[in-house]
Amino acid sequence: MAPTRETKAFGPAVDTAWLVDHIRDPGLVVADVRWYLDDRSGRDAYDAGHIPDAVFVDLDTDLAAPPSFAGGRHPLPGPVEFSRAMSRLGIGDTHRVVAYDDVGGAIAARLWWMLDVLGVDAAVLDGGIGAWTGELSTEPAVPVRSWFTTRPWPTERMATADELDRLSHGEEVVLDARDAERYAHGSVIDPRPGHVPGARSAPFAGNLDGGSLKAAGVLRERYEALGAGERPVVVYCGSGVTACHDLLALRRAGLGNGRLFVGSWSAWGADAERPAETGPDLGPGPGNRR
Repeated sequence: MAPTRETKAFGPAVDTAWLVDHIRDPGLVVADVRWYLDDRSGRDAYDAGHIPDAVFVDLDTDLAAPPSFAGGRHPLPGPVEFSRAMSRLGIGDTHRVVAYDDVGGAIAARLWWMLDVLGVDAAVLDGGIGAWTGELSTEPAVPVRSWFTTRPWPTERMATADELDRLSHGEEVVLDARDAERYAHGSVIDPRPGHVPGARSAPFAGNLDGGSLKAAGVLRERYEALGAGERPVVVYCGSGVTACHDLLALRRAGLGNGRLFVGSWSAWGADAERPAETGPDLGPGPGNRR
């Protein structure tokens, strides 16, 4: 029998108590999605200790295609490639997936979003591996190959660069999930300084309190202050990864589904013909293109 959907009780985040109660469920897959911008290896972190029976999901190879000028640093993999990766990892159409990392869900949210938009039940473990109080394992999981149907990425859950150029003039709320310094001035990993003109600064870290997600009501206040309660939302970040954390927070806040600009600043900023603004977020108002 296929696992039943418990959409009200499951996702977009679950706590460790829930995972302890359900970790042996036959329809559940736990996914370790640790990844780092520096030279550290997520796989090495997994090998050193992970939640028992968790499978390791590689952001660069399982959740992204090779970098490209148009697609940015982490383009979505093709539907066939993604279905093969999920099948190999033991994730099938009827499974529920709990993804975790060690940075408040900033990386795990990418897997959550990719599965969620395809209709597969997924959640992020609130607090990540740091909240897990049980023993860790150094034994790699041996996933049972499962059937994951190949299906196209739903265009209605994504925004293109051309759309973003129009939307940032006020049709939708455009949010930048990078930290405020990168939003204002960029960093060494960005193709150039600045942000999409008209975008508001909404660092994913603002969704967290001590590594765990803030309460739904607090998140709702945060995003309504940015205009999310009045207009639809598009989110981007550096390469389309941590922006998914803002999308998860919007869902937790009860503000529905935003859209993801997958290429994010790594694609927008690489195109010299695309405009850019620098400086801090001054809020909505005349002269700020909002």
